[in-house]
Amino acid sequence: MEHVTIRANGAAFHVARTGSGRPVLLLHGWPEFWLTWKPVMARLADRYTLIAPDLRGFGDSDKPQGAFGPDQHTDDMLALLDALGIEKAGVVGHDVGGAVMQPLARKAPERIAGLFFFDFVYPGIGPRMAAPDRLNHIWYQSFHQMEMAPALVGASRETCRTYIGHFLHNWTHRKTAFDDVIEDFADNFFKPGNLAGGFAHYRASHAGRVKMMQGEAPALPPIAVPACIRWAEHDPLFPYAWTDRLGETFSNLDLKMFPDVGHFPHREDPDRAAAEIAGFFARINWK
Repeated sequence: MEHVTIRANGAAFHVARTGSGRPVLLLHGWPEFWLTWKPVMARLADRYTLIAPDLRGFGDSDKPQGAFGPDQHTDDMLALLDALGIEKAGVVGHDVGGAVMQPLARKAPERIAGLFFFDFVYPGIGPRMAAPDRLNHIWYQSFHQMEMAPALVGASRETCRTYIGHFLHNWTHRKTAFDDVIEDFADNFFKPGNLAGGFAHYRASHAGRVKMMQGEAPALPPIAVPACIRWAEHDPLFPYAWTDRLGETFSNLDLKMFPDVGHFPHREDPDRAAAEIAGFFARINWK
């Protein structure tokens, strides 16, 4: 595994890179950073060049000033591909990464060979996200926008570990998925600026999510880039039933349930996750 710092779009990005072959960009979610992809990267390195950046605000990449959401991350990732000399890449994403992939595919479809998603927010979820029985699942999205949130969560390494560990444990179906890296995650998010940097996504996304939950998300043309979505069977945050409107967002869609996992399929079952990713990129006409 190679770790490099790449300057792009006015910022420095930490990038983990391994393997050889066609380039595949891996975009993490929250509360994650590049390390979440390591098991999948190890399984795909014989076929692809895997590029796993820390998004701006996360890990060892630069931190934004104020709110920083999917549209801004899109510009970062296009500039990162330019800096790496990559004309066209496959893109794999989860959670926040999936939110970034949608504007990325609309802004620069010619740069993307194919889109592979694990569970993420898309407009068709709509008002269901704020249904009364879901409120206990989305409270953190409001909390993260409060000025006091980074100070409270980051009061000590232990409070940071407890908070981050809560999500890594409770959003999984296979509860041991992060046991080997929980200390690494605690150390990473306890670094100066990393809690606020991750929370910046929720501040930037708030207005759009409110419109979505009010059923007023703007109508956008469907994304035509080939898209493969493997949605977890047991995701407590984003239930599989919410996949019913994905066809409105993606016109070239391959959707299947990913069995026996929770919110983090790539960590909970990396063997199957890697096989699904490789199978998708082998099927598409990647020119």
